[in-house]
Amino acid sequence: MGKIIALANQKGGVGKTTTSMNLAASLATLEKKVLLVDADPQANASSGLGVDIAEIDCSIYECIIEQADVREAIYTTDIEGLDIIPSHIDLVGAEIEMLNIPNREKVLSNLLTPLKDEYDYILIDCSPSLGLITVNALTAANSVIIPVQCEYFALEGISKLLNTIKIIKSKLNPSLEIEGFLLTMYDSRLRLANQIYDEVKRHFQELVFKTVIQRNVKLSEAPSHGVPAILYDAESTGAKNHLALAKEIIEKN
Repeated sequence: MGKIIALANQKGGVGKTTTSMNLAASLATLEKKVLLVDADPQANASSGLGVDIAEIDCSIYECIIEQADVREAIYTTDIEGLDIIPSHIDLVGAEIEMLNIPNREKVLSNLLTPLKDEYDYILIDCSPSLGLITVNALTAANSVIIPVQCEYFALEGISKLLNTIKIIKSKLNPSLEIEGFLLTMYDSRLRLANQIYDEVKRHFQELVFKTVIQRNVKLSEAPSHGVPAILYDAESTGAKNHLALAKEIIEKN
């Protein structure tokens, strides 16, 4: 039985999509069967893994709104063992279109639950908001990874996200756990980055991943080539960090 992990933080630019793509690729490299669900209308995880958004007939949008068969939306990637359900800009309007769907918070859960037997891990890249699609992702997930960037406003907004998680636990998904807080864009030369690291560690203790994702040029360059860092430059810090994170998650589970 596979595990569904959502990557969520309503703050934009914290490295959520970068982590989703590279963690998915790293888990697949470690011989796990992985499905990445791109639930962000910007569709950056899809294009970052080489999917041509203009060419696809069926995305997560068609599955949610038009009840398309979820298997029709699964595409393979250049990495063996890694599949993706791509996103589409139409997803922006999906939250309004979903208002009339019965049990609208559970649409994604109903789509993904039958796939759990086919994959070791299903990762959901959430959009930077706490809207209905993110609520769907958290309702479908067994656990959530919260990326936190090592910058001044990092902890702002986390309490809002934690509150949302608490509400979802009490009303929609009692088994939702926090997989861990992941520190991203870490630069050890900056005193601030170290202060944020210490503060997050003090607040959330053993919930903070040992692995830290460092600032890395190769990590930023890889998506423009349509590949994850591990294919772009396997020796780069970014690729090694995500591989370490994948190993930590496998050990934990």
